[in-house]
Amino acid sequence: MSYDTVTNKQETDFLAQYYREKPLSEKESLEFSRDIDKKIKANKRSIFKVIGHLKALKKYILDRDVKWYRKSVVVAALVYFIAPLDAMPDFVPLVGFLDDIGIVAWTLRFLGREITSYYD
Repeated sequence: MSYDTVTNKQETDFLAQYYREKPLSEKESLEFSRDIDKKIKANKRSIFKVIGHLKALKKYILDRDVKWYRKSVVVAALVYFIAPLDAMPDFVPLVGFLDDIGIVAWTLRFLGREITSYYD
């Protein structure tokens, strides 16, 4: 089995854990929320300016009034943000978070004004 096959299987398993065709259960939402908080706390210096956006996205996916198919875009972006395997590894100083920040920025642009009420 090649490295690419193992990596793709790990990414697929990770995505399958969070990205589903049905809404997340309350337990799954809390676990997902904890994972996001953990990554934010572990990388505060590198992503200082993005923290407010991440918190708003987290509130958005936990809101029961938001349709699951709208949440799926945010969940996919946050899974990419959380995942250690992505286009630019997170351990590379500054550059490692550029792809993560780009995905978050695209998601915010996609949601537009819909996300503004979720900021503190």
